[in-house]
Order: sequence, then structure tokens, then C-alpha cells
Amino acid sequence: MSLEKVISVDLIEVIESGVIQVRTKTAIKENGVEISSQFHRHVVVPGADISGEDSKVQAIAASIHTPAVISAYQAAQAAKGV
Repeated sequence: MSLEKVISVDLIEVIESGVIQVRTKTAIKENGVEISSQFHRHVVVPGADISGEDSKVQAIAASIHTPAVISAYQAAQAAKGV
């Protein structure tokens, strides 16, 4: 019997405001067959530190988090009082 834990980013969504939603899947496999899985979601907002993110998320953030998108997001948050 061989157990293996596999963690992968399996879903990346970009919202109109430039926010990136990331879903991470943690799967437990026994002899190559998935026997359990669990999901975790987090968001990456424009201007956030992306150094700890998956390389795919970093590439998407680098392309869409332009200075204009970052300032528009920050202005929208300030208008909401956040």
C-alpha cells in the first residue's frame, strides 16, 4: 500500500476587478487511485505580493495586474471604506 499526497492549483479565475481567485486541491491517493480530496480557495488582489504563489498564478498576475488595474482596485476599495 502506497499513500501519496498531491497538492495542485486546479482552478484559476480572474474577476473583472482584477482579483484572481485560486482553488487548490489536496488529493490523497492510494496506489495511484484518489481516495480523498479537499479544496481550499484564496484570492490574490491587484498589488498583492505574489512571490509565494504558484507559477501559473504569478504569470497571470504579472500580465493583468498593471499599474492602472492596481490603482483602480485601490481606489474602489478606498471608496468602499475598506
